[in-house]
Amino acid sequence: MKHVKGEQKGDITLYAISTCAWCKKTKKLLQKLNVSYDYVDMDKIDSDEKKKMENEVKKCNPQLSYPTVKINDDCIIGFKENEIKEAVEK
Repeated sequence: MKHVKGEQKGDITLYAISTCAWCKKTKKLLQKLNVSYDYVDMDKIDSDEKKKMENEVKKCNPQLSYPTVKINDDCIIGFKENEIKEAVEK
């Protein structure tokens, strides 16, 4: 898990794939919003850690699709700019 510094707007975690265009857009959006968040590129972690992270993702996204963004109690699946902005501003 990597941390990106910014304004504290809650507990924000991004589960992504490093080569995914939508995941990259989500990272750019979070940076543009200047929020503090954690992220993990699922394709760059070892298999034991990946299984653990996949179990976390499955709690809100059983399909294991990416990007998956957890913002406090909200889970946003896919790049949904307006939903992400709204959840950050709550």
